[in-house]
Amino acid sequence: MVGFTTTIPLEIVIAAGRRPVDLNNIFITDPACQSFIDEAEMAGFPRNCCGWIKGLYSAALHHGIREIIAVTEGDCSNTKALMEVLQLQGITTVPFAYPYDRSPTALKLEIDRLAEHFGVTMAKADATWRDLNEVRARVHEIDRLTWEENRVTGTENHTWQVCTSDMNGDPQTFAQQADAFLDEARRRTPLPDGPRLAYIGVPPIFTDLYEVTEELGARVVFNETQRQFSMPYKVASLIEQYRHYTYPYDIFVRLDDIEKEIARRRIDGVIHYVQSFCFRQIEDLIVRRRLKKLPTLTLEGDRPGPLDARTRIRLEGFVEMVKARRP
Repeated sequence: MVGFTTTIPLEIVIAAGRRPVDLNNIFITDPACQSFIDEAEMAGFPRNCCGWIKGLYSAALHHGIREIIAVTEGDCSNTKALMEVLQLQGITTVPFAYPYDRSPTALKLEIDRLAEHFGVTMAKADATWRDLNEVRARVHEIDRLTWEENRVTGTENHTWQVCTSDMNGDPQTFAQQADAFLDEARRRTPLPDGPRLAYIGVPPIFTDLYEVTEELGARVVFNETQRQFSMPYKVASLIEQYRHYTYPYDIFVRLDDIEKEIARRRIDGVIHYVQSFCFRQIEDLIVRRRLKKLPTLTLEGDRPGPLDARTRIRLEGFVEMVKARRP
């Protein structure tokens, strides 16, 4: 197994014959995810440190992962320290950095270094890229069925797109499961077309956000970062794919994509999720200025678990306000 701290060029790991494991996914889906946070704090992680970082640390130890690709630029600012703590546990760490300026030369150098580490030629990586794009196309169709035909729930949309980060460690099985889901979803009666919401920001640490939103009569039809994990753009090469992938780059690159999807998907309101103690919280002021024509609710999460009472009340009020604004 090769773990990683956020989406990396998956093609390299697959081409090397290794099993990719997104540490975020095995952390948040583990029944003991709450205790993972406690274990990390007992090991010395500070209270005012991102819950995801603490969860990644404990998940790696619990699942016996001995090699991890750590994204040192383009994701969490705490990853470098996490690398050092993991090294203390005898885990091999491999750095990977997305260039802030999206330089194709710098990005190619990073991907070449990763390929060299795993003994993969770029010809083999390119062949794997073409194979994985066929799998990703199935998830793009799931996304389309969410916003265009109203046949897929926000929870399902979130889950399928998040899982493209590592394809559950087995692309072939993942593709078969996606085919089965698509066959079932296409036969569904369309869901009621209530308020249509966009969810932007990192995936939520809350475990029931989408279910509660739908109970309130609204539905998330756009998951920004999760969609990016599925590599939604048609491009000519592996390098270009990870240049177009917006998450690791500046907020303005992300907002250009967000605004296009808001228009295309007829969005009525925006939920902007920010993680406690994360530098991305500062970006909320930019988001609000750019998306000022739409009602926007900023939600903050800390530890895994269901929505707390205060957050649920705020979400209820927001949905009611969006309903009142609809024509």
